[in-house]
Amino acid sequence: MFTFFLQSYRCGILAFYGSKVEVTFDINGEEGKFCFRQFENGDMKVDFLKSKHSNILKGVVTGKKSWGLWVNEWGNGIVEGSFSKKEILDEFEKRKIEIPEPLLKDFENVIYKKICKKFGL
Repeated sequence: MFTFFLQSYRCGILAFYGSKVEVTFDINGEEGKFCFRQFENGDMKVDFLKSKHSNILKGVVTGKKSWGLWVNEWGNGIVEGSFSKKEILDEFEKRKIEIPEPLLKDFENVIYKKICKKFGL
């Protein structure tokens, strides 16, 4: 997951989620990957992020938070017919970014729920 979010942030696919992520640089702090694990576990809050790899941690947290926003927006667009699921997945494939299976299932579930809601299923 860490690598997926970092790659997606760096190439600009998952670079915005509606707020700014601030990470404090701390030369004696933990590595970015460890801090991200703490963030995932709820041990570190988005308001108090600090690491000796502050730019990496910022990218990964932004990527993770962006995923939720963009999956919702992509789902809306797919259900409306503005674009297809294949077009979205091709953007990741073109950049050689492999979407982890749990996130891919999340994406498909969002699309399914939006289709059910639109057609009253």
